[in-house]
Amino acid sequence: MTRHARNCTAGAVYTYHEKKKDAASSGFGTSSRRLGKDSVKSFDCCSLTLQPCRNPVITKDGYLFDKEAILTYIITKKNEYTRKMKEYEKQVKQDEEEQLEKSNAETKKQLDKFVSIEKNIVSTKVVAEEVPSTSGALSNISLGKRTLLPSFWVPSQTPAAKITKLEKPDSKVYCPVSGKPLKAKDLIEVKFTLVKDPADKKSLIAKENRYMCAVTHDILNNSVPCAVLKTTGDIVTMECVEKLIKKDMIHPLTNAKLTDSDIIPLQRGGTGFSTTNDNLQAKEARPALQC
Repeated sequence: MTRHARNCTAGAVYTYHEKKKDAASSGFGTSSRRLGKDSVKSFDCCSLTLQPCRNPVITKDGYLFDKEAILTYIITKKNEYTRKMKEYEKQVKQDEEEQLEKSNAETKKQLDKFVSIEKNIVSTKVVAEEVPSTSGALSNISLGKRTLLPSFWVPSQTPAAKITKLEKPDSKVYCPVSGKPLKAKDLIEVKFTLVKDPADKKSLIAKENRYMCAVTHDILNNSVPCAVLKTTGDIVTMECVEKLIKKDMIHPLTNAKLTDSDIIPLQRGGTGFSTTNDNLQAKEARPALQC
């Protein structure tokens, strides 16, 4: 009979309370936690290098890249396409040669058959094709298939794996984030407006507030929706776009006419708040403690 006490250790059942307590103390189990701001890319960082952009450019879909990084990516993809295209053309040429060889072999076979029949046409009995005997039908050798069947014991007759057929490569370069076609001529240069603070002697990377809106001078960060004006590359807040720019569709700095396609929303990396981005969730899986 087991004792019924608060600190009883002789129980035959591993209770839920004990399992939860052991999991919390040992580090085992599964836990979910919210993303912190240190875990998310900053809005002014390159989507490839994850570092602050020195020469920022933006795509039509609003993804920010460093010019050097994205051009290197495009050149690498084009070189990869050229290499794959050469391999594909080589394979096509080999296939054409194999088809030509098969066609020549078939023609030669028919010619040899015709010649052999013509030689024996003078005889009273035309030599017919060899008919396999049914007495040894169970043997492959008796059917004349010795040279057709592969052999796993003779190295020269060991079957080999067929070469995988290559598909024709796609010549388009796709954005590494959105997966949509990307061209170097479609990249738009971005101009960040620096925060003017003479008292702050820190370097640009060390500053927490580095950039501001080009029109309203509001501080920009991950929690502030921003947009890029395509004509000049200036970054403004979406609040400025909704309240000022969309009224007359005139650029507030150059007084030039704007269209809806000239306003590109800047894709942010998100923050620790669950309502900033859709489906933004962090999960940490650990081995479950088993009794």
